[in-house]
Amino acid sequence: MVKKYVVSPHGGRGGHRDIGSALRAAAARGRPARVEIAPGHYEEHLAVRGEIELVALGEPGTVVVSGPRGTVLDALGQVVVRGLVLVGRDAAAGVVDCQGGSLVLDSVEVRAHDGVCVQVRPRAAATLTDCRFRFGRVVFAGSAGHVERCRFADCADNALAVIQNARVTVRAAHVDGARIHGVRVSDAWAHLAGCEVTGTEKAALMADTRAEMVVEDCRVDAVHMAALAYVEQSRGSVRGTRVTDAENGVLVASGADPSVHGCVFADCRDTGVHVQDAGRGAFEDCEILGAGNVGILSTRGGAPRVTGCRVTGGNVGIAVTDKARGRFTGTTVSDLTGVALRVWDESKAVFERMGVERCPFGLETRGNGGTAAELTDTVIQDFDMAAVAAVGQSRAVVKKLRAERGLVGFSVGEEAQLHLHDCEVTAMTTGGALAHGSARLVAVNLGVTDAQSFGLCATDSAYVDVAHSRFDGCGATGMRFDGSGGGRLVECSVTGTGATAVQHNDRVDLTTLRTTLPVVRIAEPAPAPVSVVNNYYGPVFHQAVHHAQLAWNNSTVVQRQTNHGDEDGVGG
Repeated sequence: MVKKYVVSPHGGRGGHRDIGSALRAAAARGRPARVEIAPGHYEEHLAVRGEIELVALGEPGTVVVSGPRGTVLDALGQVVVRGLVLVGRDAAAGVVDCQGGSLVLDSVEVRAHDGVCVQVRPRAAATLTDCRFRFGRVVFAGSAGHVERCRFADCADNALAVIQNARVTVRAAHVDGARIHGVRVSDAWAHLAGCEVTGTEKAALMADTRAEMVVEDCRVDAVHMAALAYVEQSRGSVRGTRVTDAENGVLVASGADPSVHGCVFADCRDTGVHVQDAGRGAFEDCEILGAGNVGILSTRGGAPRVTGCRVTGGNVGIAVTDKARGRFTGTTVSDLTGVALRVWDESKAVFERMGVERCPFGLETRGNGGTAAELTDTVIQDFDMAAVAAVGQSRAVVKKLRAERGLVGFSVGEEAQLHLHDCEVTAMTTGGALAHGSARLVAVNLGVTDAQSFGLCATDSAYVDVAHSRFDGCGATGMRFDGSGGGRLVECSVTGTGATAVQHNDRVDLTTLRTTLPVVRIAEPAPAPVSVVNNYYGPVFHQAVHHAQLAWNNSTVVQRQTNHGDEDGVGG
């Protein structure tokens, strides 16, 4: 049977004036006890041992227990606390210190000025429900815990830390204004569901040091850095979570590999998804809306796997840069101010079944020979510049692409290589494919329809190798070869009512061309004359001259000559 003890500041018949005396009486009896505390302010340090329940009487917040320094509630055993307000200062061990056993805090407010609100030590367990924690953090170190419907406000550190192999579930918690992280999971396991985090100065939800963090149906808003971060070989999953106004929606780095599914990253100031430094991750069915810089970024050795995502609005859609990798499947990119797909600087990316609409560029590759991109089964529509553009020494392989309504379907320049297989280009305001510089363009089964100027153009010293391709309805010419650009055409055809089939410079093989339109040779301009300027008024030297000073167009010249036996000025 549970023994009941009553505490009141005024004492009374059978009552106790302070909580400590009631706890001592309960400890002397050595049996389960319930301590009921009347409203008032109690300045005490409570050492609770055994099976004890502390209950506040009256309205919430009317029972305040405080200590000038250190721990206010030291718990060891099976301890339950309901409705108290616990206030402490400089509590490095915690205003509430659970040293062992199990602790339940229900509807408790803990204020830690310059310290820790709650410390749950190794092999202990704590359940926190409907609590409010202010200024200090809650720490589970090597312990077990359940946190539900709690609020964390203005924490000077992390609001909630799960560390040292602890295991904690957090449900419907609200974190506001933490100076570091909202929740940090380090070398531990945590499951967060239905939580809201706002105003943190660093990553709102952070997993590091091989942690596992599971996030479901959470909301993160207005944080200074990343909303979610997985680093240092951490794992876990994120589902049904919405992020608004963060620097990065989710940051993955240093070998971490989370799974992110069905999330929304809106109005992120830098990136929606940011993978770097050998980070990986699988991202499925996510939306990235209005990212300030890049919707999905893989950089510095990152290697994400992206499936079925949607990138809308913002600057750049997907960027793979600085020796990174990435595989992107079934993803749509639309309504950007910059390029939809970017592969730069020794990076490699594979794009499959993509959809791109209303972006200036579709795919852009740039960098040295280690830069490569593959684009397959894709539709690019309503673009301002080029559907695919390759420059530098980069390489791009494009298969089964349909490009509609743009300036140029394909552009390859400098020393880049572009390989096209089974591609269709329709309704270009300029041309179907352009090769310039010393680039190389290889195309098989390329179809160009309704280009207002040309179907194919090679200029400068570019080389094209085009087979089994057709050019229909090009406004000015089917194919044009300028400068020293050349190549070969194998089983190609030019149809329509344009002025010419081919305008060439004798550097292209046309033997298998099929057309009824004229083939015109472009006359090469005569070489510019070489100008020779003779100066008859300069000095003439008949043998080697050393240490000479010359002047032209001077009205007065003073000439001196000194003869020496050698160049060092030492006579022989």
